[in-house]
Amino acid sequence: MSWLEAIVLGIVQGLTEFLPVSSSGHLRITSAIFFEEDAGASFTAVTQLGTEAAVLLYFAKDIWRISRTWVVGIWDKSVRPSLDYRMGWYVIVGSIPIGVLGLLFKDQIRGVARNLYIVAIVLIAFAFVLAFAEYWGRKHRTLQNFKMRDGVVMGFAQALALIPGVSRSGATLTAGLFLNLSREAAARYSFLLAIPAVVMSGVFSLPDVFDTSGEGLIPSPAQMVVATVIAFAVGYAAIAWLLRFVAHHTLYVFVLYRVALGSLVLVLLTTGTISAT
Repeated sequence: MSWLEAIVLGIVQGLTEFLPVSSSGHLRITSAIFFEEDAGASFTAVTQLGTEAAVLLYFAKDIWRISRTWVVGIWDKSVRPSLDYRMGWYVIVGSIPIGVLGLLFKDQIRGVARNLYIVAIVLIAFAFVLAFAEYWGRKHRTLQNFKMRDGVVMGFAQALALIPGVSRSGATLTAGLFLNLSREAAARYSFLLAIPAVVMSGVFSLPDVFDTSGEGLIPSPAQMVVATVIAFAVGYAAIAWLLRFVAHHTLYVFVLYRVALGSLVLVLLTTGTISAT
């Protein structure tokens, strides 16, 4: 891997991780168009540690409060009705689907699922699902009304993001809108829900990213660190921007962007400009 690719992909990861446009899809597309070689699923998983560190910093007070209340609630029944205690369980239970399915389909996720035809088609198809959720959802429920059912549904939606092109934030936002959550409520739970899955995925992928017998380019340790730090810095700014954006705007701009990008990739594939694998 060149230094230019490591830096560019770090920026792309930070910009797209929290937007409903698929960061893994963007890394795959960027690699194909500008660098001709796939950086690999392991590289994507490790750079996500940078963006997830941004979540930990941005929501540090919320995370500490939820974690502390959850631990206390294990022994003290009086705190169990609180939202913070329940949110701890919602995040834990909601993280199970992506953990189980990620382990079961690890090889497919790192192989056939990264075919650019699949990425492009999924980008377009899920754009219309997001559009329907934005149109149909009543958006009147807040986190105070959040239930375990919501956490489970959004957890399974997050698992769909194992397919590049779906978008983890896009899938969870879509599910939240279908559950009539406000965009802000869906986005906040989406950020919290991502923490266990992304951190564990990144940690488990660390050995694979430097494995010369595996898929994808091999970055140096220094390149991996720089890409992850860049993803952290850019991702931190993206969190604040997205939370402000969803409070006052619809998600249709992302729908249009997904359709345009997916269509462009299909054109490049059919004309032989880029390779699907």
